Amino acid sequence: MNRFLPRSPQPALERARAEAPASPADSDDLRRFKAQLHRRLVVGMDLSALNALTREQLRQEVRRVAEELCQRSPNLLNQQERERLVGEVLDETFGLGPLEALMRDPTVSDILINGPHTVYAERHGRLELTDVKFTDAAHLLHIVQRIVTQSGRRVDETCPMVDSRLPDGSRINAIIPPLALDGALVSIRRFAARPIRAADLVSNRSAPQEVMDFLAACVRARLNVVVSGGTGSGKTTLLNALSVFIPDDERVITIEDAAELRLQQPHVGRMETRPNNIEGVGAVGTRDLVRNALRMRPDRIVIGECRGPEALDMLQAMNTGHDGSLTTVHANDTREALGRLEVMVGMAGLDLPMWVIRRQIAAAVHVVVQVSRLTGGARKVVKVSEVTGTEGDNFAMQDLFVFQQNGVDAERRAQGGFHATGLRPHWQGRLEAHGQALPTDLFRKRILQPAPAGADRSTWK
Repeated sequence: MNRFLPRSPQPALERARAEAPASPADSDDLRRFKAQLHRRLVVGMDLSALNALTREQLRQEVRRVAEELCQRSPNLLNQQERERLVGEVLDETFGLGPLEALMRDPTVSDILINGPHTVYAERHGRLELTDVKFTDAAHLLHIVQRIVTQSGRRVDETCPMVDSRLPDGSRINAIIPPLALDGALVSIRRFAARPIRAADLVSNRSAPQEVMDFLAACVRARLNVVVSGGTGSGKTTLLNALSVFIPDDERVITIEDAAELRLQQPHVGRMETRPNNIEGVGAVGTRDLVRNALRMRPDRIVIGECRGPEALDMLQAMNTGHDGSLTTVHANDTREALGRLEVMVGMAGLDLPMWVIRRQIAAAVHVVVQVSRLTGGARKVVKVSEVTGTEGDNFAMQDLFVFQQNGVDAERRAQGGFHATGLRPHWQGRLEAHGQALPTDLFRKRILQPAPAGADRSTWK
């Protein structure tokens, strides 16, 4: 029984055989033959209609048909070439085509695609050009559309930009022609199979033990924490690591544009925004979800990233019984992060005096953590600042821990050390009231010792 359902009454296998090219002789024709054979096989199937088969049955059937097609040219394709072709067909049919090799590589943290013939990968914090290529711009676009369709998104000429995610949680951003001039531009942010925890950040020297002990105490004591940093600096990774310290008996609601948080608590409600449909209606934004979350009896609200007027609703939630919440913002410094929150609150369209906005922010945000991607690709916590109130037109803040870069090594990787500034936290009394008393020596002014020798490259994503 032929399990393939063809797009026409002619059986898929027979049609693919009839359309398969004749056996070529030279290497250029060999490459063309592989591409055409590949295309004939994929186009000749309607896999979306094969709901009665399991994924493994589909893979076996694709392998069988591909091998039968390869047998038309036994002198052209040796066994190794045939296995490679079958593998490529399976990747194209069930996976991400040429990207599958990179997706299977655990050392790859980012994949950056600049058109069909230029694909970069980041390993250990450094970008390198790969030999991965797509057949043409249409092939790349097909893969992008397959990815975003899986998460209920769309990308086409009327909606040429999209944020989406892969089944494994990896985040993808894509922009296609006509906005992208040389073929689709795609960025894939991958995540480790096992969530990175605070102990990993310490062993990777992304943060010293003292810093993680303090942040863990802040989360347990229900202080509101904002993680600040640039694109790809490790904000989400740190947010995931800090969420482990939320007690298991609390209800947590997460809100994201593209779901990538992987909280380990048993009581987590996850929500994701939705863009407009093809008619241009039906969008559900972060602000809508924050407002709805307040009706869901949350103990804490975690917003993957504040980037607009939802900042006002987040601050109000923090000030009205939902303390212990966490979020991230794009900013280059802890003080600048508060300025960004000011701007985002202003986007809510309310005619509030600036001093009112600042007072709201100062009352809601207790700690700001700055993370950065340093020279050479290492990602580190570079500053932990405490918000103590306002002083005139400015926020009152004090830095508790800082990282000071003092140079680069022979491989152009940042060198430096973590320092405790000697200032005691303003919120120390609250930490103690919640059973999170910290040793007084923790904040003594000194250089903090790094983790024992081991992995010194950050694995943040």
